[in-house]
Amino acid sequence: MSVTEHRQQSPASVSVHVITVSDTRTLDTDASGRAIVELIEGAGHRVAGRTLLRDEADQVRAAVAELASQALVDVVITTGGTGITARDGTFEAVDGLLTKRLPGFGELFRMLSYQQIGAAAMLSRATAGLVGPTVVIVLPGSQHAARLALEELVLPEIGHLVREARR
Repeated sequence: MSVTEHRQQSPASVSVHVITVSDTRTLDTDASGRAIVELIEGAGHRVAGRTLLRDEADQVRAAVAELASQALVDVVITTGGTGITARDGTFEAVDGLLTKRLPGFGELFRMLSYQQIGAAAMLSRATAGLVGPTVVIVLPGSQHAARLALEELVLPEIGHLVREARR
């Protein structure tokens, strides 16, 4: 079956929970989370919830694991905590939960980022994979980076990702 046929058989609308990981933002000042919600809803998908967590790996891991265990959520998108500072722990928190990794996501994201910001793109630890049948996408906290990932990678394939993850 071709990719076109897969897309045709994919759900037109999926359920997404957005988690912002930040020690400094609030829901009111969270431009990245707000942008993700707007893009998801604008593409006809449903935002099942939005959570703000401090950059504490245990909290992030527990939240992602809990959401992945619920049949109400098809996709979990995190934003923030993917850099290399001492407080950035989202990558480690989520990577340990992944039952299948999608290394192509991070590779493509960094390639697209490189075209826009140059060599600094190597500092991003954006990643994606599955926790059971739930798609988990880990994005940087930059609003520009979140928009880039959603517009170029996530939204064109989100239904297809969910279809394949549920098979």
